[in-house]
Amino acid sequence: MFVEAIEAVATASFLNPIEKLPYVRLAMRKVDTIKIMLMVLWESDSLKDKQYIAISEKMAGIGKMIGGWVGQLNKQTAAPK
Repeated sequence: MFVEAIEAVATASFLNPIEKLPYVRLAMRKVDTIKIMLMVLWESDSLKDKQYIAISEKMAGIGKMIGGWVGQLNKQTAAPK
């Protein structure tokens, strides 16, 4: 999942705004899936509290950055009113 999210971001970075959006959305889905997988690991006691907190905080930051990118792309590619 990590590699797929990175690959989607890397691909999007070389495209024009209209072509970027699907790849950035894919990266956002991958990051959301990672967050859920981390939660499952933590709930099953496969991940310690400190580890879960540390990783989850980083993933939340990444999610905010990608979400901001999606918002920016939506504004750029929106049809003029």
